[in-house]
Amino acid sequence: MDIKQLNHLLQLSEAGSFTRAAKRLNLAQPALSQSIKRLESELGVTLVNRSQGMADRQLTLTAEGQLLLGHARSIVQQLEQAKQQIRAMANLTRGEVRIAVPGMLGSFYLPSRLMAFRHRYPDLKLSLFEGGTRDALRMLEQEEVDIAVITAQDLKPEFDSCLLVRQQMVVAMGQEHPLVQQRNVSLEDFFEHELVMFKPGYFHREWILGRAKELNKQPNIAFETNLINLIKQVVTQGFAITSVLEMVINERDNIVARPFSPPVYLDLHISWKKDRPVSLADRAFVDFLLESR
Repeated sequence: MDIKQLNHLLQLSEAGSFTRAAKRLNLAQPALSQSIKRLESELGVTLVNRSQGMADRQLTLTAEGQLLLGHARSIVQQLEQAKQQIRAMANLTRGEVRIAVPGMLGSFYLPSRLMAFRHRYPDLKLSLFEGGTRDALRMLEQEEVDIAVITAQDLKPEFDSCLLVRQQMVVAMGQEHPLVQQRNVSLEDFFEHELVMFKPGYFHREWILGRAKELNKQPNIAFETNLINLIKQVVTQGFAITSVLEMVINERDNIVARPFSPPVYLDLHISWKKDRPVSLADRAFVDFLLESR
């Protein structure tokens, strides 16, 4: 039994005769008759009361035919809906992009790009999940999202990826902080001051703690928060310093940014799993971000 045979039965029921149904289907009447007979033979039942269809009178279906007809209508309708939805997705008039991104990128890099993407593809839905880099990696591995922005250090053989952005990590401090006098800041000097940091799960915190361990330093983390605006306020008021991506600091913040010595750069990649097909909507989003780098 296949979809073509079910459609033949559906058309036969609606037309009321083999002649009219064959004309609707653009088939020879013997071909339609053979199709229905093969279906009956496969199921081991009679589906059509043929004697009522003689002289081109309105034929009817048997009880078994009526039962199968109900399923046929549902199957044909579902198949047509599936075709329409697939066509819509292929034309990017339907679909959803699920992406996980680190907090700093979600707040300072993506907003304008998301709006531009939405303008180009107004019918696509965007679902953005913001958190730490470890959160983005976990969500991608567990297939809670289709694509994620992760660090170069998190790339794995089972991922495909493209470099999205390379940003310098800088030391952020208030206008009156003693380190303002330096053109750049060594890690040793950085660890001599109170710090405000993201909570565990963020790559830049893990990186800071890793460097502290290498230098046998104990970082003085005075504040912990994942709220970037709160981190900025703490820094502005001189209570602590921090390290963030250079893109986070702007002229209105009243914050001084100094590079590390030697400079530290963070590579962020947009990634997806190799063994999971990437939808056309996801592919369009990835291509759009790469165009606007």
